[in-house]
Amino acid sequence: MAGLAYFLLIAAVRLSGKRPLSKMNTFDLAVTVALGSTLATILLNRQVALGEGALALGSLVALQFVTAWASVRFRHVRRLVKAEPTLLLCDGRMLHDALRRQRVTEDEVRQAVRTQGTGGLELVHAVVLETDGTFSVIPRSQRGSGSALANADRAQARADVADRP
Repeated sequence: MAGLAYFLLIAAVRLSGKRPLSKMNTFDLAVTVALGSTLATILLNRQVALGEGALALGSLVALQFVTAWASVRFRHVRRLVKAEPTLLLCDGRMLHDALRRQRVTEDEVRQAVRTQGTGGLELVHAVVLETDGTFSVIPRSQRGSGSALANADRAQARADVADRP
């Protein structure tokens, strides 16, 4: 039973595509945990038949596929399923409200800047907390048009408006 359930899980992950194997956002993590929980139930609960377990795994993969498909095509679904990137530092200045909202310390932002090999915040155009929890650091020398920051800037602007009395 364990061997068959294992191969069912491998097949389910392969069918679900590359997304569950990438850096995970909240949606991907939930699907991965659900797949693992389902596999554990198949293996440990004698009352669950292999066919029922396969159906459960298949249902999770189908739901993941439909949700991912809809989030690519519909902005409101994407907003429900995925977080938006958050601008934490702009033109060398920490954005304290954004840091507080995202529960990120100034020291974490400084560490991200140092990790990129930059010694001063004044040399950094932006630090963005990405949807997968990683930090992106954009040096002033690499700013370009700033188009890569478009969705982080919009998210920050909405948050700033929401914070105003």
